[in-house]
Amino acid sequence: MSAPTPLNRFKKAMQIVYGPFESLNPDQLAHWDPPTNSGGHRGRYLWTDAFGVLNFLTLYKETSDAKYMILASGLINAVHTVLGSTRDGKSRLPGATHENPWGGGLRIGKMDEGGPDGDGQYHHYLTIWMFALNRMSVASGQATYNDCAIAIAKAVHPHFFDDIKSPTPRMYWKMAMDMSRPLVASEGNADALDGYVVFSLLAAVAKDLQCLAPEIVDYQRVIDRKGQHVVSHDVLDLGMSLWLAHWGTAGDTSAYQLGTRCIDLFEELLSTGSLEGNFLRRLAFRDFGAMLGLRCYRSVADQSQYESQIRQLLERWEQWMDSQPEDLQAINRVILPKGLLGVRAKSGDEFGGSCIHWLSPYT
Repeated sequence: MSAPTPLNRFKKAMQIVYGPFESLNPDQLAHWDPPTNSGGHRGRYLWTDAFGVLNFLTLYKETSDAKYMILASGLINAVHTVLGSTRDGKSRLPGATHENPWGGGLRIGKMDEGGPDGDGQYHHYLTIWMFALNRMSVASGQATYNDCAIAIAKAVHPHFFDDIKSPTPRMYWKMAMDMSRPLVASEGNADALDGYVVFSLLAAVAKDLQCLAPEIVDYQRVIDRKGQHVVSHDVLDLGMSLWLAHWGTAGDTSAYQLGTRCIDLFEELLSTGSLEGNFLRRLAFRDFGAMLGLRCYRSVADQSQYESQIRQLLERWEQWMDSQPEDLQAINRVILPKGLLGVRAKSGDEFGGSCIHWLSPYT
């Protein structure tokens, strides 16, 4: 029996989380609600489901089968219904109205309501969700998705800033569900860069570079205050920093310098074996995020010398996936399951830029 193709591996991993969507008939597809398997409160978790949307778009791109666009749309609706509402589901989040249903942002989807790891709103989760909506807009040709992302961006942006009018503002890592107060007042390493890149993408797709200009300036002031971006040994942060760097244009010196420093640290981690062994003490999705970033950046700066090491790491993770904590199974399988990698769409591609895309590590 021949080994499953990369595309079939991709579909199998996605169906572990989102159910047997390959066997849906047209009527079932038209009424599809995603299973409550994303590892979050009431079945939805913002970070996991953002990658779920991107994965459905990847399946659409690879197969030209419109059912994957329907699945992506259904998942988006479910996330907005659940995470755009209070935990009891009885009302929209404070700040949201009938005219502006995105005015309250979106909850993370943490299982606990309070405590040190309780529910709230993360800036970096919101930006990856905005990115997913942006890609949905580009893939579908429907401006409403990007418009929704812009509405979310405008709603949440000021709440994550301390003294936003200051020449040197700061940002908060985590806000309460109603965005009334910070739950974690420290500053995320990449939040300002996340905001700068994603908000710029939203404006570019809207063909209105002024629609988020004040917000982008706010992020630039935080970036200027912080100085050179810290390249972290946290592998997920490292991977996402590379993903952000790969958006830089050929003449963007700062993006090139960031990418170079990230690659240097990757070389150190690979040469010292820091990404090998101790699988019981590591989290798969964090390693997968690192590999995703490296693959994205490789598309604009050839890093093919790392190909065999990445393949070996993925193959080893295949053997350890089931040993991961139960509450992380969904996020592990959706972010980089069995060959899900990041590449940059080529110039002129219908996705109009980078998307989270699959490419087999085994071929």
